[in-house]
Amino acid sequence: MKLNISYPPNGTQKTINFDNEALVRPFYDKRISQEVTGDCLGDEWKGYVFRISGGNDKQGFCMTQGVLTNKRVRLLLALGAKGYRPRRTGERKRKSVRGCIVDSDLSVLDLVIVKKGEKDIAGITDTTNPRRLGPKRANRIRKLFNLGKEDDVRKYVIRRKITKEGKKDTFKSPRIQRLVTPQRIQRKRAERSARKARATRRKDLQTEYAKILAKRQKERSEARHQLHQKRRTSSTRKSESEAK
Repeated sequence: MKLNISYPPNGTQKTINFDNEALVRPFYDKRISQEVTGDCLGDEWKGYVFRISGGNDKQGFCMTQGVLTNKRVRLLLALGAKGYRPRRTGERKRKSVRGCIVDSDLSVLDLVIVKKGEKDIAGITDTTNPRRLGPKRANRIRKLFNLGKEDDVRKYVIRRKITKEGKKDTFKSPRIQRLVTPQRIQRKRAERSARKARATRRKDLQTEYAKILAKRQKERSEARHQLHQKRRTSSTRKSESEAK
């Protein structure tokens, strides 16, 4: 079985082939996210602690977290499921996936070093690969360089040098996200004042509309009252003429 071992602090990764099955047998019947000591792999791995992060079987099916079996099963997968990309909106499909329990049918097992041991491992813990890309968000740049709020984040952006044959060297840098600039503060102030102006105008219009409604209602009630008085007067005159 091959063990794909990674060490995130150094950004390194290496695949090591273990022909002796007895060495990797302690990983059997363990699940994804469980931690296993590396003493079984040899003296050079003494003190190391690994976390199982995944793996692939001999046919290429990857392990899936939450499927509590050491075999392959067919599940109805939808958008967001690991190992499935829907071609149409709302599409679901039954696909074969490998369970999250380690078994001898695996060809590659992915491990992450959680705790470093006594000795360095060639190609994993003795070397360091620098990060190709730096942080993009303003607060994460501040956290990386331990900056304060008064420091200008734009001066600390990690830039990459682009070298092309026969052309002048250029530099690429990410566009800083969530960067608070005077222009942004001015825009927010303008948006806030516009919201207040809209609310004030809405209240004025409501008040004006209420006045118009009250005026029209008063006119209607007066017209009704006048019509009622007119009818009473006409009925009184009719009754007097009949009495004579």
